[in-house]
Amino acid sequence: MSGARRELALTVTECAVGALLALLSVSRTWRVVTEGGPVRLPSHRLAGSGVLPWASAVALVGLAGAGALLAVRGRARAGLGVLLMLAGLPLAIGGVYEAAAGHGSVLWPVLCALGGLLVGHAGLRALLRGPSWPTLGSRYERPAAEPVEYVERGGPSRSDVAMWDALDRGEDPTRRGE
Repeated sequence: MSGARRELALTVTECAVGALLALLSVSRTWRVVTEGGPVRLPSHRLAGSGVLPWASAVALVGLAGAGALLAVRGRARAGLGVLLMLAGLPLAIGGVYEAAAGHGSVLWPVLCALGGLLVGHAGLRALLRGPSWPTLGSRYERPAAEPVEYVERGGPSRSDVAMWDALDRGEDPTRRGE
């Protein structure tokens, strides 16, 4: 495997692992909320998706970007790198903020932040090095459309005239020798 191909594979893997790590972490309990007062109420568990409701969608953008890194090339790959950096940034910031706030578990917010950093780093690498990476082969491209040649006729064909004549006689031209 060449160096550029290996770097592309590593970047795609890094992006996918980061997005999956963020998805896993936002599905876990980040906070346990207990109600204080004269009547003891059951505690509520808030998952990361309840604390950061947008995090799942952003992590899915990172996961889709991992697959898209293989399909795009040139400037589109650089643009995808910017998008992945912008997707990793809020995951990292949200995870760090929630871990620093100390409202509950620290592990899952830190893992969300780590996932965001991985997605962002993969985006930075795609932005800087992506245009030099290999692309899909030509067999995955749509074939060029062949020119269509139109032929104009001077009038109706004999079969068209014969069908209309059969209708004029009251016959069904679609019935064949029954």
